[in-house]
Amino acid sequence: MPKKALPKKWEKSEKSIRAVQIAFELSTKVSNVLKDEAGFSGLSTSDQIRKIIGLTIKPPKRPRLTITLSHDDYQQLSAKYQLNIDDKSGIRQAIRDDLVNYCQSKIDRYENKS
Repeated sequence: MPKKALPKKWEKSEKSIRAVQIAFELSTKVSNVLKDEAGFSGLSTSDQIRKIIGLTIKPPKRPRLTITLSHDDYQQLSAKYQLNIDDKSGIRQAIRDDLVNYCQSKIDRYENKS
């Protein structure tokens, strides 16, 4: 059966589509070391593994962190931030502010130790 041509806008993604994700079951200690090293290197855990095994690493176009939220999570967060449960962007901004504030206190501590 002949291979179907991909739409033009998908051609650049063909290699990514054909990539295979593999998972490793490692001890908690090994996983923590990999995560810590990745963080200190400014890499994702996946990129840290690629670095260790000698594969190329492409810098992210838009570095970002993700979280998956359920309806129950949104209910809790809307109550916490006193926002309407349908105000997803407001909740997102409040989470972002919490993360920045949390990390800024850690950054300040590290910088004051130097």
